[in-house]
Amino acid sequence: MEQTIRKTKQQLVREGINSSKAYLDYRLMVSNLALEGKSTGSIESQEHNDFTRLNDQRMKRLDKTIKIDADSEAKIKGIVKKTTWLVLTESWCGDAAQTLPVMNKITDLNKNISLRLVLRDENLDLMEQFLSNGAMAIPKLIAIDDTTGKVIGEWGSRPSIAAKMVQDYKSKHGKLTAEFKQDLQLWYNKDKGQNTVSDLLSLLFLE
Repeated sequence: MEQTIRKTKQQLVREGINSSKAYLDYRLMVSNLALEGKSTGSIESQEHNDFTRLNDQRMKRLDKTIKIDADSEAKIKGIVKKTTWLVLTESWCGDAAQTLPVMNKITDLNKNISLRLVLRDENLDLMEQFLSNGAMAIPKLIAIDDTTGKVIGEWGSRPSIAAKMVQDYKSKHGKLTAEFKQDLQLWYNKDKGQNTVSDLLSLLFLE
């Protein structure tokens, strides 16, 4: 009988990094998919295609408008540990569209932090190692110490305030409605990435 050899979490992370894309390459891919009326992922649907087009527009706007305050910028520039942020994502994911531009702004400020992106549905073994409450929720950021190759932290799939909003709503209503998703989008627009910056700063200073 042929024996299946299970890869370790560290091996899966390393393979993920090796097959990953830089942010600008990911953005180009999403823009091209949006133009073609397509999306990433194992499920083909018009809904995913529509969200990909919408997310491309959101990321274009956020790439230009995201601001990081001076205090946070100073802290980010002071990071000396070489770290890779490996992020599982898909083009149709609305939370990813809201947070990936923030991650990119942070890593642009410090060359010791590298941002690499992989598609969830092409890396299910890796995704299964980093579930959120038992779900394959994205975006999922995995922080890796470049010196040791060890995972030193993780984040996702939403900023902490948004995550609590979702949890509270699900507890009360059982599932997310279209109205709530609209309210969540309004929260993202008002927050302008600041909760994500705060969360990721905390991640950077984990020992």
